[in-house]
Amino acid sequence: MPEHKAPRNKTIDTTVEEGKALLERCIRVEHDVALGDVLDRLILGDSLEVIPHLPSGFADLIIADPPYNLYKDFGGKKFARRDPAAYEKYTRAWLSIVAPLLKPDGSIYVCCDWESSLVIGKVMGEMFNVRNRITWQREKGRGATSNWKNGMEDIWYATAGSDFTFNLDDVKLRRRVIAPYREGGKPKDWQETGAGNFRDTCPSNFWDDISIPFWSMPENTAHPTQKPEKLLAKLILASSNPGDVVFDPFAGSGSALVTASKLGRSYVGIEISDQYCVWAQERLERAVSDRTIQGYADGVFWERNTFANQKNK
Repeated sequence: MPEHKAPRNKTIDTTVEEGKALLERCIRVEHDVALGDVLDRLILGDSLEVIPHLPSGFADLIIADPPYNLYKDFGGKKFARRDPAAYEKYTRAWLSIVAPLLKPDGSIYVCCDWESSLVIGKVMGEMFNVRNRITWQREKGRGATSNWKNGMEDIWYATAGSDFTFNLDDVKLRRRVIAPYREGGKPKDWQETGAGNFRDTCPSNFWDDISIPFWSMPENTAHPTQKPEKLLAKLILASSNPGDVVFDPFAGSGSALVTASKLGRSYVGIEISDQYCVWAQERLERAVSDRTIQGYADGVFWERNTFANQKNK
C-alpha cells in the first residue's frame, strides 16, 4: 500500500516513471549548438561531455554547486571521496571548460563546504578575479563526537574581469530595528511600518538569514543537498540583470534555474540524473504560475522569522 504524505508535506518526490513526460521535455546535447537551441532548457547529460558543445561566452552569470569531496549518492550517480590532489584535478577539469562560457563582464559563484573550499578557492584564484568568499549558516547539520558540528558552507565569488555587475540595492537585507534613533523627531536611516521598525542594510559576506528547504516548503524536493531559492536569489539579483543568462553546470533539483526564471532571467542547466531532471523540470513548470521566493517579497530580503517573512512563506 503506498505511503501517503501528511497534508502539509509539499516535498516534490515524483518518481522517474511518474515523471516520464517531464523527463522527455529535457533535451540532450551531443553536437555543437547555438544559444537558442538550449536557452531556457534543462539538458540531461554529463557536464564534462556537454559543456564543450555549448557556445563560448554566452553566460552572464554562472552558479555552480559541484559535488563536495564527500561520498554521496546523487540519484544513483555516486561521487566518491578522493584525496585532495585528485579532487583538485577534478575541480580544475570542470572549471577549465566552464570558464570560456562566461562573458568578459560576467560573474561566477561556486558552492562548497569548508574542506573543498580550500581547493576550490585556490583553483578559482588561478582562473578568475576572486572578489570574496561568502559563508552562510546552514541551520542544520549532524553533530560530531570528536569535532565541531559543520553548520556553515562557503560560496566563492569571482568575476571574469574588472567590469562586472553588482546590484547592491537589490540585495539589501531588511532587519528589525531594536533601538530606533530619531533626528528631529523623524526616523534616521530606518523605516516605521505597521509591521514594525526596519532598516535596509548592506549585505555582508556572512549570511545567517537562510532556511534550508524542509518538508512544508513548496520548493522542497528529496534531493540530499538542495540549495534554498532565497540563497540563490541573492546571487542572481546581485550579479545579473533581467534578461541575462544564468548557467548551472550541476543543476541538481533545479534551484538556480527555477530562481533565475522567477526573477526574469534566462537559464541553461545541465544535470546527469534522470531523477533530478524530473524534479527540476516539475519545479520549472510550476514557476511559470508561482513566482514566490520564501524570505523575499516586494523586492526585499527579510531576516529570518520576521513577521513579513512569515506572512510570505
